[in-house]
Amino acid sequence: MNDQLKHLSERVSKGLMTRREFVGRAAALGVTAAVANSMLATAAKAAGPVKGGTIRMGIQGGESTNSLDPALAASMVPTVNLRNFGDCLVNVAPDGSIENRIAESVEASADAKTWNFKIRKGVEFHNGKSLTPDDVMRTMERHSNEDATSGALGIMQGIESMKVDGDIFSVSLTTPNADLPYLLADYHLQIQPDGGFDNPASGIGSGAYMIEVDEPGVRHLFKKNPNYWDDSIGHADEIEVLALNDSTARTAALQSGQVHIIDRVEPKIAQLLARAPNVEVKNVSGPGHYVFIMHCDTAPFDNVDLRMALKLAINREDMVDKILRGYGSLGNDFPINKAYPLFDETIPQRSYDPEMAAELYKKSGHDGSPIVMQVADGAFPGAVDAAALFQQSAQAAGIPLEIKREPNDGYWSEIWNVQPFCASYWSGRPVQDQMYTTAYLSTADWNDTRFFNDAFDALLNSAKAELDNAKRKEIYRDMAMILRDEGGLICPMFNDSIEGISTNVGGWIEDPNLNIMNAMAGVKCWLTA
Repeated sequence: MNDQLKHLSERVSKGLMTRREFVGRAAALGVTAAVANSMLATAAKAAGPVKGGTIRMGIQGGESTNSLDPALAASMVPTVNLRNFGDCLVNVAPDGSIENRIAESVEASADAKTWNFKIRKGVEFHNGKSLTPDDVMRTMERHSNEDATSGALGIMQGIESMKVDGDIFSVSLTTPNADLPYLLADYHLQIQPDGGFDNPASGIGSGAYMIEVDEPGVRHLFKKNPNYWDDSIGHADEIEVLALNDSTARTAALQSGQVHIIDRVEPKIAQLLARAPNVEVKNVSGPGHYVFIMHCDTAPFDNVDLRMALKLAINREDMVDKILRGYGSLGNDFPINKAYPLFDETIPQRSYDPEMAAELYKKSGHDGSPIVMQVADGAFPGAVDAAALFQQSAQAAGIPLEIKREPNDGYWSEIWNVQPFCASYWSGRPVQDQMYTTAYLSTADWNDTRFFNDAFDALLNSAKAELDNAKRKEIYRDMAMILRDEGGLICPMFNDSIEGISTNVGGWIEDPNLNIMNAMAGVKCWLTA
């Protein structure tokens, strides 16, 4: 019977039989409609990309304040939008290698201090203008400008000079850095006409899709770019991105067929959702982590004893068990885990210690007034429940933690990186240098803990220049210990990325770099029916 069904499913994929006819023939062989449809979906996925249709995505992290300016992307909906309409010099592939995009080749000097990127010819922006090496350099210049308030500013500060010579864009660094291509794969660095200086939020890029509808906090519609240079991606005619910040709404939209892909499936419902008809649940571990962040320069968090008291007052094991439900692992108050190649597993794991937390809280001299932490449902899946667990474990140490629940809309513009103590998340980065440079270097625009430490900065710069991986690993260990013991990061857990997709979505692959296939599921996947 299996051979008969396989033959019939192949006839459907070739257009020689309708789906209805297949289901009818399968029923005659004693196969249920659900199993028959599942077989068709599997056969269609194996057959390769299917062109056409509209891929609809329900994504969290969409706000009325969102912009199409790549420099300002700070949550998932804007990041997905960037991937739809833009292209970077290079991307990081799922296996951790560098994938050439606008740069068709990358070469470095022997000391990794000078890098040459050969810019691909024949690439057009959506306005019909040809992409040139000057557009690349101007893009990098804009993200190097503090006025742009770019999330990539910390990355760009290691660049001493840039120039264009023919089709070569050349970068000279203040210190050698073997990881530079990984840094320039940052999703903020979408190449724009003249770098986006004239109109950074125009939504004009060189990507596989062109923006048609831009309703921040509601929906974004993209239509296929007919002149896109890479025919291996961009299979659908359209991609619609719906901002669905509520987890229940996202799940319902997937189950009802309103959308084909959702991100941030809550761990507590993942197994239940996986049993729903026409739905698959995907998860992959990686560098992403859920956090609580304190501004080290703002009272009362400018007191290192108080910061350590709060770090010891959180029950990590309890949180991983009750919030992640097995879809993740323990955090250790620095943003690096075993997903990174130079991770040092000998660093002692911090544990819940209410007695020591109480002692340090008393030593800090805090006046006993409520310590307010702001949180929203959209900060990360289960953020409000996690905050409640933190409040309970802190209470056992005599620390008066007060939870202030905020609305999702405006959270990433009004609370995160603005208020002194809040819940947040980081997707992580492909290499340690990028993670530390983006969020913990003193001068980084996204230094969301206001961690200003000269010793840490000096070690980071020496790590950039160190080409011996064993020595570099030692430097990273020293950096981790400084951040773990002195910084404003409370990192209780590293999370798996959990997504839900319809069974008629083809081309899905595991990508640990970022949620929903490094935010490129819409660009890389296709609809099988």
